[in-house]
Amino acid sequence: MAASGRVYLVGAGPGDPELITARGLRRLREADVVLYDALVHPDQLEATKPGCELVFVGKRAGRVSQRQAEINRRLVQAAREGKTVVRLKGGDPYLFGRGSEEAELLASEGIPFEVVPGVPSPLAATAYAGLSLTHRELSSSVAYVTATESVEKDRTGHDWSKLATATQTLVIFMGMRKLESLAKLLIDHGRPADTPAAVVQWASLPKQRTVVGTLANIHQLASEADMGLPALTIIGDVVRLRENLRWFDTKPLFGKRVLVTRAVRQAGSLSALLRDEGAQPILAPTIRIAPPSNDGPMRDAVAHLDRYDWLLLTSANTVDALFTTIDEAGLDARALAGAKICVIGSKTQAALRARGVRADLVPGEARAEGVVAALRPQMSAGTRVLLTRAEVAREVLPDSLREAGAVVDVVVAYRNLPPEPRDIERIRSLVDSEEIDLVLFTSSSTVENLVEVLGDDGAARLNALDLFSIGPVTTRTAEHLGLRVTATSTDQSIESLVATARTYYEKGADADD
Repeated sequence: MAASGRVYLVGAGPGDPELITARGLRRLREADVVLYDALVHPDQLEATKPGCELVFVGKRAGRVSQRQAEINRRLVQAAREGKTVVRLKGGDPYLFGRGSEEAELLASEGIPFEVVPGVPSPLAATAYAGLSLTHRELSSSVAYVTATESVEKDRTGHDWSKLATATQTLVIFMGMRKLESLAKLLIDHGRPADTPAAVVQWASLPKQRTVVGTLANIHQLASEADMGLPALTIIGDVVRLRENLRWFDTKPLFGKRVLVTRAVRQAGSLSALLRDEGAQPILAPTIRIAPPSNDGPMRDAVAHLDRYDWLLLTSANTVDALFTTIDEAGLDARALAGAKICVIGSKTQAALRARGVRADLVPGEARAEGVVAALRPQMSAGTRVLLTRAEVAREVLPDSLREAGAVVDVVVAYRNLPPEPRDIERIRSLVDSEEIDLVLFTSSSTVENLVEVLGDDGAARLNALDLFSIGPVTTRTAEHLGLRVTATSTDQSIESLVATARTYYEKGADADD
């Protein structure tokens, strides 16, 4: 019989993909099989290793889901096959999550398991909505209560005569369908009708919504706001803190749905910046990064790096391509010892530094004019420069360097390709769905490819949205294609691009929305 594997019951946290613990993330990376719930953020699954089996088991109140018996069977079977299994559950595994039942099963079957706690949803719902479960002056006690399947069972499942007034803060899980009857039970058993109450839906996510009222009217207000699952109800004087403690849903980009057009492997950092601002990144890569159609020139350049005085790297992609070619040639960073290195932009600098190499020069301006101005004092007639870049790029930089007296070899490090045919329809539907508020363009290629994907009326469809550009070159490309750019970043970096969008909305650009 094969050696038994191990099962990890991991709390995914309340929604925001970054609220998983470091230990939980490590277990995800080690997993051979992951059984995950409906409330698990898809970005967390990106942490799994290649070949990991991802199994959706759909546990969400009010929706069709895998029967618990089937989930149990899968856990046991995978572990007995010697696999490392992660049972990834929204919030915390043991807080109304049936994790303890799964642990009991594993123990009875003799299967080793470990529990990795998660950030419970009440902590996120209150923190992100501007509330607080406890407060020195308002609340020193909290109770968590799960609603049950019927009003009749409500009256027998809990001792409401004690529960209604036992603690100063009361958190009700899964109570949206019976909010009116639950509120009446609490009032009937001594909780004042004017007790502040709040319902928080989609806690910690950009689509989070919060409704505040009293125990007497919270059902009506939540119904009028069409609040649905998943949601928590918080009852108590701590709800009064919201106006002073709000920080998440007051951000200028909060709730904005942003079309991210970057290539997949570059989109993560931009998505993280947008989530920090409370926005919802929606990935629709309009470019793919691919090796050059002919890698001979790149391999030849790497084989003769000693002939160059300067190596000019134009992006993080060129850094990756260079070191991939160096590695394939059986070399390492020592091959760069004879040349000085100039990089364009802080991201390229960081990518090079991650390889253990420091740039000799980082021009303050990322445009060709700024690069040439920074390099000119470092060069003399006949200085040999290796310029690595994308297949399609402006000739301003190499031409300007040659005019300054340099001998420039231009080598294609990678290609920017349009999206795969299967992705084109998805991008079109996203733009037409009325679910997008703004688009971020990070290069001329992202503009050109998106307009081409959308077809003849692409410009008109995009002009109905707010469009933000990473720099003047990208803006000129957009305007040439008939787009109206809302604002252009002052610095050609994704940080500046996000800051430009934030500043635009801070000034009340959508005050009428």
